[in-house]
Amino acid sequence: MDYAKLSSDLKEMRRRNRGLGLAIGGLVAALLTCLVIILNLIGTERTIVVPPSIDKTFWVTKDRVSREYLEQMGSFVAWLILDVTPASIDWKKDILLNYVAPDRYGAMKSRQEIEAERLKRINASTFFLPQQLVANEDNQTVVVRGRLRTQVNGQDTATETKAYLAEFQYVGGRMHLKAFKEISQ
Repeated sequence: MDYAKLSSDLKEMRRRNRGLGLAIGGLVAALLTCLVIILNLIGTERTIVVPPSIDKTFWVTKDRVSREYLEQMGSFVAWLILDVTPASIDWKKDILLNYVAPDRYGAMKSRQEIEAERLKRINASTFFLPQQLVANEDNQTVVVRGRLRTQVNGQDTATETKAYLAEFQYVGGRMHLKAFKEISQ
């Protein structure tokens, strides 16, 4: 038995074991770091969704959306409801109903169908120009102020400054319209 070769092999094995031990230690440290980062991210997840049109950056959490997202959705819903002609009201109504909360769907559908029938019967058009959007993140609401111009048979009948309240709810990764109503200024 060659004692020098055996001693050399033993030293080589110890050196390799130290290297493997350091590698395992580094991997364990990296794994623990990843675990700490993941645990810190739980509950702060923000999902990026795309509204009908993107004008500003925004954020979305589990049950809330940012002020910017509310403003964009508020102006979009106001356009769908208030900026209509007899030719456009049916397709805008169908698009709007995709955003309505399930528990409010029937009421909103009836309201929009009645309004569509009225506009077609009197050949009226309404044009809305938003001038101010005031979002409330806590209540998930937007107040849309602007000028509403009404025409019947192509003739202007009224141009008024009006304010509307749009109430939203963010559930299941989707934005839902709960209510859209005129309010006093």
